Amino acid sequence: MKKKGETGFFSGLISPQFNPAAVLDITAGGKVLVISDFHMGIGRRDDLSANGELLIALLEKYYLEGGWYLALNGDIEELQRHSLGSIQESWPRMYRIFDRFATENRLYKIIGNHDAGLVFEKDYPYPLYSAVRIETGLLPIYVYHGHQSSKIYTNYNHIIGASLRYVLKPFGIRNISSARSPYRRFFVEKQAYTFSLENHCISIIGHTHRALFASLGRFDYIKFEIERLCRDYPASAGQDRERIAAEVRALRQELGKLKRSERRDVLRASLYGDELPVPCLFNSGSAIGRKGINAIELDRENIALVYWFAEGEGKKFINRGSYEVEKIPGTPCCRAVLNRDRLDNVKARIELLGN
Repeated sequence: MKKKGETGFFSGLISPQFNPAAVLDITAGGKVLVISDFHMGIGRRDDLSANGELLIALLEKYYLEGGWYLALNGDIEELQRHSLGSIQESWPRMYRIFDRFATENRLYKIIGNHDAGLVFEKDYPYPLYSAVRIETGLLPIYVYHGHQSSKIYTNYNHIIGASLRYVLKPFGIRNISSARSPYRRFFVEKQAYTFSLENHCISIIGHTHRALFASLGRFDYIKFEIERLCRDYPASAGQDRERIAAEVRALRQELGKLKRSERRDVLRASLYGDELPVPCLFNSGSAIGRKGINAIELDRENIALVYWFAEGEGKKFINRGSYEVEKIPGTPCCRAVLNRDRLDNVKARIELLGN
């Protein structure tokens, strides 16, 4: 029986070009990393060049050796600029890590708009999926790239690819996509949010390069966090009171930067309109952030948004002291947990606040 929402927006996820049947069952245990948007190229003017060594180290030393499943959620190879062979030659260490995950049946590779051409590669070594359903025993989690909600990418992706490879690439111009446009980001996120509401599930997307946790972007999250700290302030004293005041000052500065970097009418637009936010949409961000890498971690009980950075090079807000930061021995990798919640709490809010 076809569930509500499987036509329209979600129909792009079940194209016969892909294998739509991927199900990862972690009800008996298991940890999953969802990470997206590597845009691996050929090194020179490569979007991943700044974070490549960091990414290789954290995948190998933390997730591979830690027994995690790896869900690569689209746009891993930059096929709109480069050939697969040239990318494989440029990133041999990355593919060796993928090989090890695949050998242990812990790799799930999902197609994005920039690597959609993989379906035509006869000798590509890994199975490809349009989406992966993760069973946790609490509520279904769908992992898909997110470009399927845009007619521009589903109908004209070949034209966009040609312009990137033959027009923009020679001039060293970085990718032009939903990640560059606040309006397109909002449209993609809104479509995925609506799908999740209608199907009472969680969606984890990529594509926009904007990390989301429980349907909140950084801008909305900061406003909620400032309100929480202000409520805690009257009952605090001493160093705790000083810490809260310092955090509020730092958050207000960050909020001001976000206001300048985004258009105000887009910031006012909300995924959830005038209603309370339903925590059904998550976004793993990207691996090509200027100072680090975002990803989503989950198991059968918890979900978290994490931020990886090289020691001494992370974003300033991490240094406020209120984040849980872990240094990985023998590497420059630092892992900060930006948000974490229990899946039963998320499920309760979806049931109570959803349609």
